[in-house]
This record gives sequence, C-alpha cells and structure tokens, in this order.
Amino acid sequence: MRFDSRPSSLPAPSPDAAAHSARLLRHVADLLDAAGGWIGFDRYMEAVLYAPALGYYTAGARKLGDAAAGGDFVTAPEISPLFAQALAAQLAQLFTQVPARILEFGAGSGALAHDLIAALRARGIETERYAIVEVSADLAQRQRRLLAHEPAVQWLAAPPAGFAGAIVANEVLDVLPVRLFVRGAAAIFERGVALQEGRLRFEDRPAPADLAQAVAAIEAEAGALPAGYCSEWSPLAAAWTASLAPVLARGVALLIDYGFPRREYYHPQRLMGTLMCHYRHHAHADPLWLPGLNDVTAHVDFTAVADAAHAAGLEVRGYTTQAHFLLNCGLLDRVQAQPAAERLRAAGAAQRLVSEAEMGELFKVLALGRGVDLPLAGFARGDRLHRL
Repeated sequence: MRFDSRPSSLPAPSPDAAAHSARLLRHVADLLDAAGGWIGFDRYMEAVLYAPALGYYTAGARKLGDAAAGGDFVTAPEISPLFAQALAAQLAQLFTQVPARILEFGAGSGALAHDLIAALRARGIETERYAIVEVSADLAQRQRRLLAHEPAVQWLAAPPAGFAGAIVANEVLDVLPVRLFVRGAAAIFERGVALQEGRLRFEDRPAPADLAQAVAAIEAEAGALPAGYCSEWSPLAAAWTASLAPVLARGVALLIDYGFPRREYYHPQRLMGTLMCHYRHHAHADPLWLPGLNDVTAHVDFTAVADAAHAAGLEVRGYTTQAHFLLNCGLLDRVQAQPAAERLRAAGAAQRLVSEAEMGELFKVLALGRGVDLPLAGFARGDRLHRL
C-alpha cells in the first residue's frame, strides 16, 4: 500500500511516524476487506482517531503543544492561564448554588484542570472534586504528571450518574466521527472510503434512509443545497450531548468548540463542508493522508446539539462566542491584574483568545443546565440563543 503524495508545504513525517501510519493503513485495509471494499467516513474517522494502539488519540504520539515540541495544535488552555481564570469566574458564580465539583471530558494536557483549580483557589474556592473522563491513555498520563499534587483530581472510565456541579468539555465534540454526504442533482449520496491500487480514495454511494432523511431535514431549515454540495452530519455529537442528561442532576455543562448554528453551518457557499486536519501546526483538508498522524475534525452544528439537549430534558441556558464569554467573565480585568512585566505577554494571549481573526468568533460556548436558577455571567452580553 502507498501513501498519497504529501499536501504542499507540509513537513515530511519521520521514518518511525511513517511506519506507524503504514500499520494503521493496513488496519483500515482490513476493515475495508471485511466490509466488502467500502466503509462510511465515520467508520474511517473512528479508526484513524481511536483504533486501539494505532489511532491518533490512542497510540501515544504527542498531540498538544507547539511544533518545536512535536505537537500538532494548541487549545485555548495551552495558550494562556487567562482562559481558565475567566472560566473560573463563571464557575465561582455557579458554585453559589451547587457543590464545587467539576467533571471535565477530554482534558487534553491537563492545563485547564491545573489552571482552573488554581484560579478557583485564588478566589477562595477549594475544588471538592475534579473528575476527568479521558479516552486517550497517553494524554491521561500527561494529566497525571501535571496534576499529581492535586488530591481532588480523579480519573473515571465513564461519567457518573447524578452529578451536581460543573461539566466542562473543551474541544470534544469536534473529534467525534461524522458522516459525509453529497447532494446530487436528484439524490443524496454518502461519501465513504475505499482502496484503489493500494491508495485510499473517496467513493460515493447512494445514501441510506437515515442519512437521506437527515439531509432533508437540514434543507427544510437551511434551504436547498446546490448539486455537488458536500458536508457532514454528526449524529454522534447529538447523542453524546443527550447522554449528559442522566449525568447532570444539578448544575451547568459548558461545551466549548468551533462551529455554527445550522443555517450558517449548511450555508450554500460552504460547498465542501468543514472537515479539517491538523498536522504539526499546519491545517489541511486531506483526511486520507498519513492516517493516524493527523487530527481529523469537523465543526459543530450547535443547533443539532442544542436540540438534542432540549429533547433529553436539559435546559439550553446560553450560546455565545468565546470572545463574548471570556470578556463577560472579566478577561480584560485578569490581564490588567498581571504584574507589569507580564502584562504585554498577557495582552497578546488575550488577543488570540478573543480576536475575530483567531479564536474569538469561530469558537462558541453553549451552556446546558438543570436545577440552577441564576443568570449566567458568561452570557450577560452577546447571547445568541435566538440564532440556534
């Protein structure tokens, strides 16, 4: 089997990394053989991200961090502790009504947990319990090293039922496997993956009923899509969100990710969807290149996520941009509170977090709740619930 040629400008993998990707490619080939030569893109995405000991999140390769350290991307908590300090303001308000307990999904390097505990402590709030649900064994090891001195932190194989407190999920929904569809002139097709002469390639097949019905529902709300339009549908994101309902007995869940309301997500001009890959701090759109070495993501349809939460019995309490949320939570005050020698650096980090050209507009914050009666500070200005 051969790899497709490297997208222009991307660095070549090391021999060890290339060999690892070749092993994962053989795993994908076995899946294709067992399925008759074709699998839906969601099965491919699940394999390249989560196949035991082979997938991007399960094989031990470094993911988070700067390029010099071998990382592929950074998240907001790695940019600056300011992110956690602003988030702590929202949690401090919430903890006036619920226990000071936090449940984090996909804790990355552990930076958010580390900085949140410290920021709450600076506010006089001692975290009773900080539980982490993490699917990546190597990231869990990094988290354990960083948080070894925090007795409140524990790792769970699955979320608990009847949780009271705050749930945090930063960049979790975007890495749930998605299905790809293509709008034909008279029919809907599902885009999947096949092998041809040892190379992975996309192949379209008539969409099954569930996918065709999902696209019909999208068009009923967002408008007719042009022929050739390709995008994603993420039933897993909706199902994951609905699964929070039996977990959250009382409190608020904050889902932070990049995405749009449905009418913006499926805009007719977004002809090729939102599928994106991250490799050594380069973004590209070829998920078939070097499987296992790339983070593969899709933006979040926040309308679908909010609908799933509401149908499961959760309250949709707020929806806004990351910029509005952080500013509402006192981000600029935190910058000014830095020592004079650190203030310029902090201002630069804050700019990355809130600038429309960086993370401020593309990233959104969705609040889901149950049993809490207070106006959430992070959504005081700029709430966009009416757009969902």
